[in-house]
Amino acid sequence: MNDFKPIKHFDGSRKAYGQQSRVEDTRGAAEDFRREMLAGPKVRYFESFDLVTVPYPTRYGLRNAFSRERWVEFLHIRNRMFVVQFDTSDGLKTLLVSPSDHERGEETPYFRRLVDSTPSFLVNYIARRHTTVPQILQRIGLKPEDIDYITYDHLHTQDVRRWLGTNEEDALFPNAQLLVHWREWESALDLNPYQADWYCPQGIHGIPAEKIIQFDGSIMLGDGCALVHTPGHTEGNHSIVTHTDEGLWVTSENGISVDAYAPQLSRISGVADYANTIGTEIIINGNTLENAVDQYISMVQEKTIAGPSQRDARYPNVFPSSELTPFWLFPGTRPSFYVGNAKHGQLTKP
Repeated sequence: MNDFKPIKHFDGSRKAYGQQSRVEDTRGAAEDFRREMLAGPKVRYFESFDLVTVPYPTRYGLRNAFSRERWVEFLHIRNRMFVVQFDTSDGLKTLLVSPSDHERGEETPYFRRLVDSTPSFLVNYIARRHTTVPQILQRIGLKPEDIDYITYDHLHTQDVRRWLGTNEEDALFPNAQLLVHWREWESALDLNPYQADWYCPQGIHGIPAEKIIQFDGSIMLGDGCALVHTPGHTEGNHSIVTHTDEGLWVTSENGISVDAYAPQLSRISGVADYANTIGTEIIINGNTLENAVDQYISMVQEKTIAGPSQRDARYPNVFPSSELTPFWLFPGTRPSFYVGNAKHGQLTKP
């Protein structure tokens, strides 16, 4: 039985008429939520794992801020999976955050065109497959039936049929359910052309209804683990908040780098100058631009919940689900702060 607790802190925080008032109201709500999360228990276990590193257009990842965009078309983003275990009134639960099936995700129209128009030797050099979700679980000692939930901050590029099963395909994770904001689910079922370019065709087709848990607003999943609605990158975007030994990790793809949440400190070409010129405190990741105003508010919300990093207090404790990663072929894109990896607590094998 799912007994998720609604999070009420952000109800009405975006309803002011003034745009900056919406930012400040949400910032205040995020501060209250952060204090409450920090006063509560931690998750039992948290660990990140590299899945795949792929090229991504600079014009999207560092929207309007990258000064070498004319000469450097791409940057590298590294997609990661996070394994989280937390206690609930119904016992210990195991959650996979962003378990991308990157073998099938390559069929996303944008990436399909990119692969088809690029020599295979260059594709193999630039796109690096590190490991797969099943290989990670086998390595750390989890069985497919141990997985209770999977979730993604949004469904761009995702194909979840292998994990959850369809009428034609058995589920690799027989007990898992997908946690998804209802707006994200409804969008994925009825895409316009700009959106469809970034969603994997048929990626959610044929999944049994009982495998899907659609939630509204923001919810606490259990001790130290929350899903917070942070619309903007997509309408149904949500951030995963986990309370660990390093404070509150906040994970989404509203921003592709910690630099995007502290741009005045960034050494990425042009980012600090751009941020100081227009006075912005974030740089959005905007490939579909569903709602840039809400995305700005959401990124302020995310970095406020996260608070300062214990690794460098000048930066927020944000852990992007796909993180900008240095690559010599894409000069000027090296971030000033790189999270890399994190592990907290001990895995419990059910």
